[in-house]
Amino acid sequence: MTGNIRPSRPRQPESPVRQENLRPLNLELIFRHIVATGRPVSRTELATVTGLARPTITRIAEELLAGSLLTETGLTRNGRAGRPRVGLTLSDRGPAGLGLDIRADALAACVVDLTGTVRHLAFAPSTYAGADAPDVLARLAHMARAAIEAVTAEDLTVVTATLAVPGPVHAGVVRSAPELGWREVDAGALLRAALDHLGPLDLPLTVDNQANLAALGELYAGDNAPSSFVYVSGGLGIGAGIVLDGRLLRGARGWSGELGHVTVYPDGEPCPCGSRGCLQTYASLPAILGDEPAPAGTTPDTAVTGRAEEGRPATLAALDRAGTTLGVALADTLNILDIDTVLLGGSFSLLSSWLTANIRAEIDRRVLSAAWAPVTIRPALLGPDAAVIGAALTSIDQVRQHPTTWLARSPGSRPEGLREPDAG
Repeated sequence: MTGNIRPSRPRQPESPVRQENLRPLNLELIFRHIVATGRPVSRTELATVTGLARPTITRIAEELLAGSLLTETGLTRNGRAGRPRVGLTLSDRGPAGLGLDIRADALAACVVDLTGTVRHLAFAPSTYAGADAPDVLARLAHMARAAIEAVTAEDLTVVTATLAVPGPVHAGVVRSAPELGWREVDAGALLRAALDHLGPLDLPLTVDNQANLAALGELYAGDNAPSSFVYVSGGLGIGAGIVLDGRLLRGARGWSGELGHVTVYPDGEPCPCGSRGCLQTYASLPAILGDEPAPAGTTPDTAVTGRAEEGRPATLAALDRAGTTLGVALADTLNILDIDTVLLGGSFSLLSSWLTANIRAEIDRRVLSAAWAPVTIRPALLGPDAAVIGAALTSIDQVRQHPTTWLARSPGSRPEGLREPDAG
């Protein structure tokens, strides 16, 4: 998936601060207005919108241009009468964000620039059989280095990295990821050590839940993205990212969205988490594949898709069961949260043709409001790449929210002290 992706929701205009000793606040005011507008903005328009004096606008614009945060475009009228004026827009050189992801079939690395455009997207086939956390994260470190080197050649500087993992995270520690066999794994420290082993690299690093980052990626994926939705991600396990009114719902301890461990059959099959009857035991890729694993040279996604297209009864029955149990779990979620959109992500985006009918049947049967307010169920726009793109967008959003941190760096050095997002 390439192209331009909108990394943050527009904010309402803020009031200017006129004291010269508060110049950084005025700088952020101007920069955020350009981010929110999403089109070239003239200096005259900035003066009108913010109420700041034209000389102040000029000084701040020159600083943002010199810091590679903005670039000048051709002449623009901005929809107004009068002579065209030079527009200011986000630069596609300068700061960039790095996302890393551990997927069912691959490791992934992505870099986006300040405009939200994907500048690098790479994958490495992966299997977790016999692979412990240090080995997996060492491979990701090599991919991260390769991504940084690739975009450095394009005049980009990676300022922050975010790692997506399939499990709840606190302070960089993956508390539980049964599908990976991880429990209490300090993924942040292990990845930092692997990066440092390859050479000095002063790069802030955050670890976050895969489904949460994928939901953020979908939230930023276009102007028509819904402001409230449940993003359900299928793969080795099942997770969900919940967005309410344009904000990610993390929960008190960052554990929200563990849809895979919602009980659908109280006395059902045992789950690696220690419980029984969890959704994951019926609707994850391993559950759909059953006793016949993916053949060598294929991925779980392509193995399931191929068997379904061949009309294999066992695979079709497993997909029917997956869709039904997904519908049951999602219906409970929608009844509690009153959300009207479900996005099928990860492997579910590729299998939506076989899952959607049964999901809809259960939601229509069980969601109280479905008769008056139908629920939208559709594949996620970013497909299986949502988590790694969302991780990269989360990384670059630190600059978009706090541009003065980037500008404060010493010439030629990497930015330091970027505020890390609250990752639960």
